Amino acid sequence: MAGRSKVELFEQIRRARRDDPDVAVRELARRFKTHRRTVHQALASPVPPPRKVQVRAAPVMGQWATIVDGWLTADLTAPRKQRHTARRVWERLVDEHQARVAESTVREYVREAKVRLGHATVEVTVPQEHPLGREAEVDFGAICFVLNGVEVEGKLFVMRLSGSGKAFRRAYLNEAQEVFLDGHVRAFDVFGGVPTRIRYDNLKAAVSKVLRGRDRAESERFTMMRSHYGFDSFFCLPGVDGAHEKGGVEGEVGRFRRRALVPVPKVSSMDELNDLLDRIGERDDARRHIDGRFMTVAEHFALEAQMLQPLPVEAFDSARSMQCRVDSKSRVCVRQSFYSVPIRYAGRRMQVRLGAEAVEVLDGSRAVAVHPRAAHKHMQILVLDHYLEILARKPGALPNATALARARASGAFSEVHDRFWTTARERALRVEPGSGSVSRDWVSLSGVAAGEQDAEAVVVEVAEPAA
Repeated sequence: MAGRSKVELFEQIRRARRDDPDVAVRELARRFKTHRRTVHQALASPVPPPRKVQVRAAPVMGQWATIVDGWLTADLTAPRKQRHTARRVWERLVDEHQARVAESTVREYVREAKVRLGHATVEVTVPQEHPLGREAEVDFGAICFVLNGVEVEGKLFVMRLSGSGKAFRRAYLNEAQEVFLDGHVRAFDVFGGVPTRIRYDNLKAAVSKVLRGRDRAESERFTMMRSHYGFDSFFCLPGVDGAHEKGGVEGEVGRFRRRALVPVPKVSSMDELNDLLDRIGERDDARRHIDGRFMTVAEHFALEAQMLQPLPVEAFDSARSMQCRVDSKSRVCVRQSFYSVPIRYAGRRMQVRLGAEAVEVLDGSRAVAVHPRAAHKHMQILVLDHYLEILARKPGALPNATALARARASGAFSEVHDRFWTTARERALRVEPGSGSVSRDWVSLSGVAAGEQDAEAVVVEVAEPAA
C-alpha cells in the first residue's frame, strides 16, 4: 500500500464494498490500514475532502501590521515612483521601531497587504481577433547603428498588419513628418494595398493637439495622406495605457530590434542598412509562426494581401515644398542644415523639396541640386563641383576650401578636380592673347560646375560653426 494516493485508497475501499456489500467499516479499516473516519469518507464520496489548512497567527508581524498598513495606505496618493517597497518597509521598521523581524517575513506581508489595500492588481488582457485586411498599427522605435564609422541614433518606422503579423520596417535618421508619411507610402507599396484602419499613438507628425477622450486635432498633411489612401485612423490613449492598445507593433519594434540589430550593424549608407533590414525581415517572415498558427507570417500575409483595399493610381507625395533663399556661400538652409547649390543661384529664392531621405533644389521644374538629408542639425552638405566657377576666379580660397579639404580626405577628389586645381594655382583665368576667351580646361570645368557634364559629385558633411 506504500506510495498510494488518497484517491487510489478511496477507490480500493469503494471497490471492496461493491464486491462485498456486507463487509463492515471496521474490517475495511483493518484491511486497508486506515482510520474508520477515512473509510466513511471514501464510502460517502470518491473525492477526498480537502486538507484543512491551519492558519497560523503572525506573532512577529502582528504588532507592526497597523503601522505598515498606514504607510501603504498613504502610498496610494504618493508619486508612483516614490512609494514603499518591501525592503523600505523593513528598513523603516528596523530603524524607526527597532523591530526584530526578518526581511522575508516583511516581504510576504507587504505582498498580501498591497493586494488587500488596492495597490497591486492583476493586469488582465482580452483575447483579440483581427480579421484580415482590417487593421494595422504604426510606431517608431529608437535604434543605434554605425554609419561610416560614426555611431548614430536613428528611428525605425514600423507598420504591422494586425491580422497576419506582417510588418514593414524602414530605418530613418529622424521621425519628422516627411519620414512618417514616407513610411506609410513605402509600407502600402510593399503590402500592395491599404488596411481599413490604422492605430497610432499621439505622434506629432499626425496629431497637432490632443483633445478630450480620443478626439484629436490632426495635422493637415496627415489628413491629406489619409484621404488619399482612404483609411480610417484610431488614436490610442496617451501614456502607458495607450501602449497596450497597440501592443502588436510595440512588441514587434522590440522583437525585431533584438533580432536584426544585435550586434550593432556597421554600414556605409542608409540604403545599405535598409537592404539589410529587408533581407532579415523576409527571412524572418518565412520562418516565424505567431500564437501557434500553423501558417508562417509570410503564408498568412499572402491571404491578407488579397483583403486589403487597392492602392490609388498615384502614390502620395510625402515631400514638403518650401521656398529658401540661397545665401552668400551658395547654400540653402533647410531645417537648420545647409546644402550647396551652383553659385549662379546665389541670392535667389529657390523651390526646395524636403523628403524623408533627400533634399532637392529646383529651378522651375529642373533639379539643380540633390543631396542626402543631413543626419542632424547644423551640418553642411556641400558638392565641390558647385564651387568650381568661383574658385577659378578666387584661386587663393581653393587650398583652404572646406569642400576641397573634405573631398581630398574622403578620396572623392577626382582627376578632373586635380587638373582644375593646378590650372587655378597658375592663374585665375587663362585668357588667349587678343581673343578674351577662356581656356578649354576652364570651359570643361565650368561646364561640370554648371551641371552640363557628368562628373562625380563630391559630397561633404561638416558641422556648421556656432553663431
